[in-house]
Amino acid sequence: WPKFMRWGRGELRWVRPLQRILCVFDGKTVEFEIDGLKSGSETEGHRVHGRGPFKLTSFADYKEMLQEKGFVALSREDRRLLIEEQAQMVCAQAGLELVEDKGLLDEVTGLAEWPVVILGEMDPAFLSLPPEVVQLSMRTHQKYFAVRDPKTGELAPNFVVVANIEASDGGKAIAAGNARVLSARLDDARFFWEQDKATPLEKMADKLKTIDFKKELGTIADKVERVAALARELAEPVGADPDMAERAARLAKADLVSGMVGEFPELQGVMGGYYARAQGETDAVATAIAGHYKPQGPSDAVPTEPVAIAVALADKLDTLVGFWAIDEKPTGSKDPFALRRAALGVVRIILENGVRLKLLEILDEEFAIMPPSVHGIFEYLRALYENGPFEYELPEGREFDEARFARTLAKFQTRVRFVNSSEIKQFFEWHAFDRNMRPELELAFSRADDLLAFFADRLKQYLRDQGARHDLIDAVFALGEDDLVLIVKRVEALAAFLETEDGANLLAGYKRAANILKAEEKKDGAAIEGDVDPSLFEQDEERALHTAIETAVSRADAALEAEDFEAAMAALAELRGPVDAFFEGVQVNAEDEKLRANRLRLLTSIRAALSRVADFSKIAG
Repeated sequence: WPKFMRWGRGELRWVRPLQRILCVFDGKTVEFEIDGLKSGSETEGHRVHGRGPFKLTSFADYKEMLQEKGFVALSREDRRLLIEEQAQMVCAQAGLELVEDKGLLDEVTGLAEWPVVILGEMDPAFLSLPPEVVQLSMRTHQKYFAVRDPKTGELAPNFVVVANIEASDGGKAIAAGNARVLSARLDDARFFWEQDKATPLEKMADKLKTIDFKKELGTIADKVERVAALARELAEPVGADPDMAERAARLAKADLVSGMVGEFPELQGVMGGYYARAQGETDAVATAIAGHYKPQGPSDAVPTEPVAIAVALADKLDTLVGFWAIDEKPTGSKDPFALRRAALGVVRIILENGVRLKLLEILDEEFAIMPPSVHGIFEYLRALYENGPFEYELPEGREFDEARFARTLAKFQTRVRFVNSSEIKQFFEWHAFDRNMRPELELAFSRADDLLAFFADRLKQYLRDQGARHDLIDAVFALGEDDLVLIVKRVEALAAFLETEDGANLLAGYKRAANILKAEEKKDGAAIEGDVDPSLFEQDEERALHTAIETAVSRADAALEAEDFEAAMAALAELRGPVDAFFEGVQVNAEDEKLRANRLRLLTSIRAALSRVADFSKIAG
């Protein structure tokens, strides 16, 4: 158990103090002792309605005795169903509706032996509080269910409490007592509500400078600065107003220092949205603040308003990049910072809103402006200033990408605020394309690549849950695409194509070509490269296949440029006949070495043509 108890002078730890140990087998007591407590054949019932002891000889006796004389409903499922049905009934009798709460229902099921549901009343004045506050006060502190008016959908001045006793007055005293306790709780909440509303969000946000987000990543205020800049950058692709996106991001974390969120951490963001509206912020800004943590689980809805999308994406991306930058990634079953959930949230927000983003470019820029990278780059500039240029070797397996380097460094200069002295600016101008500045940015790039692979894993899981074939997902991911919306479109088009006869046969033709190439490359000890030479063709099937490939590639490329993946698949489907005819009528491994090499290069052109839409080697079949 998460919590346990010790009692008396014993050392036994248990969820509750043990009073008796009932252990009977085949009608006889099984004798043993635990922490001074001896086993027996007797048990107790309800402490008020059915005190025992009751002597038992079998489980059938046990269940019947507790139910009929002990006033204990032994079955957890029976108690759960009883509470649910009684709660719905007492609400319906009053013309009200129970607010469903499965988690609370599970909890109170374990708190009552003989559940009796009572409908209570509270002061209607408390309904001026945000409904989330009222409901959470009931749930967290008192284990009450909230009730709403079915006509308006708003909370009613009532609550449902589950008692463990059948009161002689029908529960009136219990309801009144619980109402008094709830009033005290809601009075506290009202105090926080009024006090927080009197404090501007900007003033709350100033206090974030004193709260660490993560030691290596700065304070929450530092995070807010990064998120605000990224939200502004994301505004255009998501169709949001840049000023509103930045404004919402700057205020989104302010409620973390509010009294209400201190009392109810679950309401972070939600309360910020209420406070934003109270101080006159636009609906777009308030909605973005309230929803920037969404989605917080697979069943939670994603933000759909443009400003909210920009802020939610920026916040999650900053968190993920930050923890990757300090190498604190999820491992195995451990994910203390819920990074898998954050990544899946990014995937869902992008896909469910159709957001078009070049994700790798964004990750490059964000890694470059994280504190570890900033420190490294400025250490480089200091060393360059003091010692002059120095040589740097790239890690094995990585190649210098000048365009990626220049793009990211340029963004670094606009995002890092303390690149402002004329001397530093001059160094940037002199060395913006200096390959000697590669160390820190190359490290940032390698981490960006790794995080993109993590997003790919989350997307694969998301698509598998939607019913997509895992091999088709792998086949599309192998192309290196980082626009998640395009990836999904490709997977869908590929799945539809392979369901057709042309698609299935073309896949078989690809596999045959790939197997021949693999065997011949292994035999030759080298990859088969070079262009096909049409002058070496001897058979019509060779000429027909070569012409068909050129035509299909041209049509497929045009379709891909227009993001018409169905048309691209249709263009490649035209290869089916020429490919089949080639394999039926042409001997690839001709005795003439030039002829053999040319025919093998023709097979590589089949492979290259199909690789425009997916890596067919990863497709089963």
